[in-house]
Amino acid sequence: MAIDKIQSESINLADNFAFTGTVSGAGESNVPYLDVAVSSATYDISDNVYTTIAFNTVNHDTCSGWNSSSYRYVPNVAGKYLCNLQVNVWGGGNNRLENMASAIRKNGSNESFSTSNATPATDLTEQSLFNTVILTMNGSSDYIEGIIKANVTTGSPRVNGENVYTIMNIMLVSTT
Repeated sequence: MAIDKIQSESINLADNFAFTGTVSGAGESNVPYLDVAVSSATYDISDNVYTTIAFNTVNHDTCSGWNSSSYRYVPNVAGKYLCNLQVNVWGGGNNRLENMASAIRKNGSNESFSTSNATPATDLTEQSLFNTVILTMNGSSDYIEGIIKANVTTGSPRVNGENVYTIMNIMLVSTT
């Protein structure tokens, strides 16, 4: 069906249309975006100390904004970003989790914060926390990172990985 002139009362949205040229005003791109994960089975973190999560696998990074040394993301497009963090911590062996906290940080300040307490610490050996926030980024120097703190009865807590348990993903939702 060739369309010479569209009149809202005569267009059938069930028909198939072949468009040529450019369609404008119909949304915007959600690039850049990032998806990182902890790929190792587990790694130890210091007990009861806020620690930057060591995401060591980059599944997607459309603007090369991920820094694999500082574990920070600097998007190169200014706008609003949807940020999600999922972190899983294990007490290790017979150790029990007493409490834990996770955060999404922008430029070193907590923007989304989650906590969990298990008092008395009897049977809680593993737990996941989730954080979600929309952040406005300047596209040049603002950075995002994931943070974890866990307290166990003895020993060191462990961050679980295997590419599914501890992940962070960030995507542009609007440039305005």
